[in-house]
Amino acid sequence: MTRDFRDYALAGSDIILKVMNLVTISADAVLIGQPLPFSLRDVEGALLAKKGTVFQSRVELNTLVANRLQLYMDMAESDLHHRAYVGRLHALINDDTQLGQIAGTQMSLADRSPESAEQVDAPTDWLDLQARAHGVLRDASSPHFLKRLWTLQNQLEKLAKRSPDGLLLALFQLSASELKLYSATHAMLVSVICGIAVRDVLHWSAALEQSVCNAALTMNISMTDLQDRLALQLEPPAPEQRLQIDRHADRSVLLLDRAGVHDPLWLEAIQAHHHVAPGSLADKTDGLRLARLIQRADMFAARLAPRATRVPSSPAAAMQASYFDENRQVDEAGAALIKAVGIYTPGSFVRLATQEIAVVVRRGRNTTTPRVAVIINRDGMPTVEPMMRDTVQREYAVIASVAHRDVRVTLNVPRLLELSRRG
Repeated sequence: MTRDFRDYALAGSDIILKVMNLVTISADAVLIGQPLPFSLRDVEGALLAKKGTVFQSRVELNTLVANRLQLYMDMAESDLHHRAYVGRLHALINDDTQLGQIAGTQMSLADRSPESAEQVDAPTDWLDLQARAHGVLRDASSPHFLKRLWTLQNQLEKLAKRSPDGLLLALFQLSASELKLYSATHAMLVSVICGIAVRDVLHWSAALEQSVCNAALTMNISMTDLQDRLALQLEPPAPEQRLQIDRHADRSVLLLDRAGVHDPLWLEAIQAHHHVAPGSLADKTDGLRLARLIQRADMFAARLAPRATRVPSSPAAAMQASYFDENRQVDEAGAALIKAVGIYTPGSFVRLATQEIAVVVRRGRNTTTPRVAVIINRDGMPTVEPMMRDTVQREYAVIASVAHRDVRVTLNVPRLLELSRRG
């Protein structure tokens, strides 16, 4: 709501909040032992701690906070949350939201309840989801860690059941285009893939589905920051980084146990997810079955994501690597993943027999016949409106995968998400 100058003058600290773009932040979001990525301020905008400050203990941070009810940060100082804010504005603009509502859009880093995290009919803010996942997974020592993790997992579960193709499309697009928050995006993608495979293909119990989704989401929780750095790093891992990688499963289990996680299947799946042997799933314990599924999904998703030092594999190549085990035999877990998400996954690009370039928006009747939306016509020109094609028809058959780097078209993701919903 627009107010005149006198209203601003009477509002006291409110004018500072609007001029400086201050947003609330929970003290639990401040990581101990790591430089602040933004300055901390009080409600009037006064500086409490400069960007780069390192708090050595919670006691030191609590001393600073004292009796203050809220901490604040200037959103312009945080690239991470600035991107989320911009993403929210783009979503509002694409939805033809009134300018007054757009002007009033605000960001808050405070914890949200499961009920407010995802309204049933509200469009998902994917950049905000990515940012929140990053915040949760990089601070397992927070006293509110489990609450925040449940909120995140509940939202992913709702999205996976309501619109699995849309969720896969969004996560694969983020994975292919965003290196900076690689670890969180990768964790969400592996968790969602495993959940769909368990529910729709393997038909395991709801309890096993919950355990495998939780384990996949937190498997790398002890090296979230390192994984993000490695995605951007041009040099091979240094010896100390290699040591952290080798020990991350044990350290992740330890962190989760300290945080209050006592599900033995969840912890066993993380413990074994890099070392579980191939073979029939029926011959394995429940924990090792989950570990094997996570291992194959982890491999598949990692191959599809770019790195600073390499280009991603094609979906077909990534699937083939997951489909065969270490002995070049068909891997039961890998085969389940392919049946779950298809060889041409939502969010990937394909060339059709018509020489059109399309983005996959829905899984099809089988793994090789997805529903796609044409974004580049046969003359190499972008389409004004994506045109739906059913690749089960011979004239629209998929003839090849197309790399993300070769598609130089800005996608209307909200529109593609609409097309991903099954009619």
